[in-house]
Amino acid sequence: MDRPAVAVLFGGRSSEHSISSATASGVLRAIDRDRFRVIPIGITREGVFVLEDDDPEKFALDADHLPEVLDNGTRVVWPEGGSDRTLRVRLPSGELEEVGTVDVVLPILHGLHGEDGTVQGFLDTLSIPYAGGGVLDSALCMDKHFMKIVLEAEGVPVSPWVTVTKRQWQRDPDQVRVDAARLGELTFVKPARAGSSVGVSKVHDPSELDEALSKAFAEDEKVLIESAIVGREIEVAILEGRAGAPAKASLPGEIVLTTREFYDFEGKYLGGDGAQVVCPADLTDDEISSLQQLGIKAFEAVDGRGLARVDFFLAADGLYVNELNTMPGFTPISMFPKCWIASGLSYRELISELIDTALARA
Repeated sequence: MDRPAVAVLFGGRSSEHSISSATASGVLRAIDRDRFRVIPIGITREGVFVLEDDDPEKFALDADHLPEVLDNGTRVVWPEGGSDRTLRVRLPSGELEEVGTVDVVLPILHGLHGEDGTVQGFLDTLSIPYAGGGVLDSALCMDKHFMKIVLEAEGVPVSPWVTVTKRQWQRDPDQVRVDAARLGELTFVKPARAGSSVGVSKVHDPSELDEALSKAFAEDEKVLIESAIVGREIEVAILEGRAGAPAKASLPGEIVLTTREFYDFEGKYLGGDGAQVVCPADLTDDEISSLQQLGIKAFEAVDGRGLARVDFFLAADGLYVNELNTMPGFTPISMFPKCWIASGLSYRELISELIDTALARA
């Protein structure tokens, strides 16, 4: 039997382009070549789909090198829809070549134009199966404002917050400052539709609010100001069940901060000091069970598909869901794979599980 062809889609137009590209490095290195044929497709920062090199080292991430998809002159020509799944590529010479049939897409894209339901809707229109979240859960979880509304409506505890648009801030900054003050002395300011801690600031007193809003508005015209919850930062990885089976939750992991204010971009991806990923976390059996149950409840609340990472604060008065990420950091050192590795699923097996779930759904 011929191996299914997996189009690994990475890069993209968002500020998380390099993280997506680094994820591709890990996936290309670990994917089971005995089971799957691989077609690497990169998206440049300008939104051009190019046929990429099947070379993990090209996209390796380190502090001195943020990988990037560059325009190599090729142009991926997607199938025309219907029953056609033939992928073609236009070479720099203008010649059109067939790459082969695409059986499933693995969209390891982060942020806008990738993790927000847009690519998912495009693939749905072409009737091409894909791994991960669908249109609804991707769109909901990309927008932290609406995500919180949905979770709160389903009885999932979230931190208190206010949402501010750039227009509101320009029109009535004094009212925004009053609303922010009601949330407590310590707050977080974050773009509503960005990830990897891009544009996030911790505000210690009102004098820091203006700068924090300016930083967040550089990423998005809609921003959240949240009460800072004092507690442990715990994360649980979720996988969709197959054939009607319930979703599965991993053992929880913990972000342990020592000298870092919060788990920022450098701490997550560049090996910065002051933050450590510990998985499994040191928790009681009851705490583990509560985290897993609430993680699955949050996943189901947003009509989750494929996978998600659910981020919690474990505070003195209970659990709070900080956010859901429908395409979490997926490099080999990221929390999502680490949680599943600690739960008995290797990085290679995890990639296969995502692909197999997508194929089974199709």
